[in-house]
Amino acid sequence: MLCRGNNSVKCRQAGSVPVYLNVYDLTSMNEYAYWFGLGVYHSGVQVHRVEYAYGSHEQATTGIFEGEPKQCEGFTFRKQILIGWTELTPAEVRGVMAELARDYKGTSYNLITRNCNHFCNDVCLRLTGNSIPSWINRLARIGFLCNCIVPASINSTKVGIEDGKMCNEAEMIKAKLRSRSSRFTPCSNSSSSSEKSIFASSPVGVAGSHGRTHLSPSSLFILNKSSSSSETVPIDEVFEALKCTKAGLTSDEGNRRLNIFGPNKLEEKKESKFLKFLGFMWNPLSWVMEAAAIMAIVLANGGGKPPDWQDFVGITTLLIINSTISFIEENNAGNAAAALMAGLAPKTKVIRDGKWDEQDAAILVPGDVISVKLGDIIPADARLLDGDPLKIDQSALTGESLPVTKHPGDSVFSGSTCKQGELEAVVIATGVHTFFGKAAHLVDSTNQVGHFQKVLTSIGNFCICSIAIGLIIEIVVMYPIQKRTYRNGIDNLLVLLIGGIPIAMPTVLSVTMAIGSHKLSEQGAITKRMTAIEEMAGMDVLCSDKTGTLTLNKLTVDKTLIEVFVKDTDKDHVVLLGARASRVENQDAIDACIVGMLSDPKEARAGITEVHFLPFNPVDKRTAITYIDPNGNWHRVSKGAPEQIVELCNQKEDEKKKVFSIIDKFAERGLRSLAVCQQSVPEKTKESPGSPWVFVGLLPLFDPPRHDSAETIRRALHLGVNVKMITGDQLAIGKETGRRLGMGTNMYPSSSLLGQNKDSAIADIPIEELIEKADGFAGVFPEHKYEIVKKLQERKHICGMTGDGVNDAPALKRADIGIAVADATDAARGASDIVLTEPGLSVIVSAVLTSRAIFQRMKNYTIYAVSITIRIVVGFMLIALIWRFDFSPFMVLIIAILNDGTIMTISKDKVKPSPLPDSWKLKEIFATGVVLGTYMAVMTVIFFWLAKESDFFTEKFGVKPIRDNEFELMSALYLQVSIISQALIFVTRSRSWSFVERPGLLLLTAFFIAQLTAFTTKKDYGRGEREAQWATAQRTLHGLQAPNANDVLNDKSDYRELSELAEQAKRRAEVARLRELHTLKGHVESVVKLKGLDIETIQQHYTV
Repeated sequence: MLCRGNNSVKCRQAGSVPVYLNVYDLTSMNEYAYWFGLGVYHSGVQVHRVEYAYGSHEQATTGIFEGEPKQCEGFTFRKQILIGWTELTPAEVRGVMAELARDYKGTSYNLITRNCNHFCNDVCLRLTGNSIPSWINRLARIGFLCNCIVPASINSTKVGIEDGKMCNEAEMIKAKLRSRSSRFTPCSNSSSSSEKSIFASSPVGVAGSHGRTHLSPSSLFILNKSSSSSETVPIDEVFEALKCTKAGLTSDEGNRRLNIFGPNKLEEKKESKFLKFLGFMWNPLSWVMEAAAIMAIVLANGGGKPPDWQDFVGITTLLIINSTISFIEENNAGNAAAALMAGLAPKTKVIRDGKWDEQDAAILVPGDVISVKLGDIIPADARLLDGDPLKIDQSALTGESLPVTKHPGDSVFSGSTCKQGELEAVVIATGVHTFFGKAAHLVDSTNQVGHFQKVLTSIGNFCICSIAIGLIIEIVVMYPIQKRTYRNGIDNLLVLLIGGIPIAMPTVLSVTMAIGSHKLSEQGAITKRMTAIEEMAGMDVLCSDKTGTLTLNKLTVDKTLIEVFVKDTDKDHVVLLGARASRVENQDAIDACIVGMLSDPKEARAGITEVHFLPFNPVDKRTAITYIDPNGNWHRVSKGAPEQIVELCNQKEDEKKKVFSIIDKFAERGLRSLAVCQQSVPEKTKESPGSPWVFVGLLPLFDPPRHDSAETIRRALHLGVNVKMITGDQLAIGKETGRRLGMGTNMYPSSSLLGQNKDSAIADIPIEELIEKADGFAGVFPEHKYEIVKKLQERKHICGMTGDGVNDAPALKRADIGIAVADATDAARGASDIVLTEPGLSVIVSAVLTSRAIFQRMKNYTIYAVSITIRIVVGFMLIALIWRFDFSPFMVLIIAILNDGTIMTISKDKVKPSPLPDSWKLKEIFATGVVLGTYMAVMTVIFFWLAKESDFFTEKFGVKPIRDNEFELMSALYLQVSIISQALIFVTRSRSWSFVERPGLLLLTAFFIAQLTAFTTKKDYGRGEREAQWATAQRTLHGLQAPNANDVLNDKSDYRELSELAEQAKRRAEVARLRELHTLKGHVESVVKLKGLDIETIQQHYTV
């Protein structure tokens, strides 16, 4: 291996710290180039647990940034190399970076002369005295154009300064923010003020030179301070700086600021269409074909023959055709996905013109007042206003595993998730000016193709290795042993290279997945991650949420069954208390159900003054309101899960038994229970605990199953997908719903499986086995969902998980296929792989069938590709070595083009989905391909032997022998290989007899067109008749015997006819020559020629 570490590392000295070089891959080509000491790499220097690197951006500020070691976003970490040791402290190291910042600006980045590797080399020399290994930057030294840019999370925070107006303000914003995207200020006093500014990490809404302006100089200072840890700037000053109030902005002002600051999303990086097109020619399979093209014009230029230009042009044409198809299909798929995801763009509640309205998050501007509630992904950087503290999950930004409590006045950052509470906030930064520039990633649309790419690589490597073995055998036998000529040997090698490489494989599989993804979207399942298609085809367990997926999520209250636990209180008053503990705006399903029980929704707040409202959260599982009645007394009412309310009221055991007995009675009838309690608040403050809670009553809620759920579950079980119900309801309700849907009643409360106090009846059975056999789980908390998915995956199940709320996000992320149901929160959509646009479970089952059909098409092609490779390599290698027969590379190229044209249609072929979950089984694919390919190769060899060495075809079919005619023998071999190769797809696409499973019309049409093309020869169909008429006329002219009318077009008389005509033509030519010599002109020319004179210098006075 040519890529080595640093062998010049000195021994460690006391008090010194190690200096590492972290190397990242920028392209998959490095998997191969690395072993030859080449590759395209990004690097960073790690010291004191911080990694320093350099990248480009469009501003004159420094391009040096720091981040977490081995975590450079957008790149694949390859290896860590110990460069040496340094005694510098962290502060001294940052001083070195500040000195280097003068030379390493974002605009001075150059791919050849000043890239990230040059920076790392300078840093290592300053810190340790050692250079980085030469192989890391070798391609830059030879002029190779690579692309090393700042990671998306860093590059997206670029900020400009308008014509130098902000020089004074820049001096105020030099606070260094230690984060993944912090930059360094050049220490030189001679550098310009624009060089000294550190805007990259702060959420400063500074405008660039394209017409954007700042709000005010003071606003820059305030906004920058709002991103720091102190957050000491009062909210009033924030409003003053942003020139807005708590009433929000007007629509006109919002549009004006939108023109200044731009939309609240990242600026998309423009991609060169031409480079993207060329990228489809940059993969191992294309490299082999490109090598064959080079062989055709370079190595084939010998043996007394010119370069093989026709093969070169043909190979190039084949590569261009494949790349064009891939380019067009990927573009179409990308446009379709963008259009679909636009409909799922994150929404936000914002005050415009004094009214709350739900708008796209992209229209937010600094100064907008927004509402943040449970399940929302924060759409922009903001400062919280008055209210109760929020629980914010910042793990996507900071890596903190636990939610952070945010109080009024604190900053919340774009991309974080609200886990508890509800509060208003004022926007201070949007789009590329946010803390991490992630506003456009609320719905993550990244297509991770790691597993799929591994499958492609494995199949491609198998084919390449098979061809390599064939080439080695041919080279060893043809040249040293058989002493074959150079050019003929090269032609035989080209046959294996051109015919054996499945050049269309990346195109066919990518196009198949793109078309399948589009078909899924038509069924109501938007695929965010393309490889989720193949994983859904292999899914064998689906953990489905009950509410809204298996049921209608349309709750109703049976008023006759309401249970009252307080004397002198009627059922209407219980309903009224429940309505007071509900929202009258922005309601969820339960709130809407309870408030809908009132004759007028306004009764929920009639005669009272709301002091404080506690929204629902998945931990407490209840809502609460603190209000003042007309007499000035303070009260608090809460509604929620009975278990939580019972604990809140601290009831006696007999009272608890009565409550739970009623709950069980409701559950037996498929009814959910909602508890209501109240208390007085004599302290008259919203923070006071109040007097003891009083349990008021139980309301029965009914959520009927969907009309198609039972049939859908039956279909899923028939397809080998075990549906498990995951619900937060009581166990009895889960069992009743399961009984109605026919999915079984073997259910357990999640606390007895995963909680501290396990049920003694199941204590001896392993948890994994119980989870695997269970039909569902009740009383599920967020951490339980995650553990259930994890345990199923440990049992080697491909697990799907549905969810709609923020509490479902961890389980959705953990599952193999995370499915966000219709109307899911932004957090659930962000964590999922597939987003449903239609409600119910039937969409998922339809998506499973479609995914299996897509997967079946891809599997059919891979078997076909492996079979063709083995067939070409083994068959033509044996023919070339045993009979020393040189087949034309151009004819193999024609076969490859016809095969690819036929096989492209497999992406829309009519296939029968697998009745059971399916997945990539490479051993099965390789074994099947080797068996089929070897069988066809043997048949080709036997066919050639019969045509070359025997009279089998002449005796059996009465055709003329072709053993002595090399061109006819080659044509026959070409037809045999072409026909069988194209017909092979009908074998690989079916799991039984090929004639039983009817193929798609497009595939049949492509096959017949390819066959017609293969058999077509250039022929003038009227030429034979004209030749016969000419022969008859010549016979009459020269006095030959007239032919028999029956023999005019008889092939048996052709040779005799031509022989007689040729003899007569010779005679006529001789007569004409003698006649010419006996003319005056002929005599003069003969004499001049005899005397060696020039006839042009002699005056000719004769007339011919």
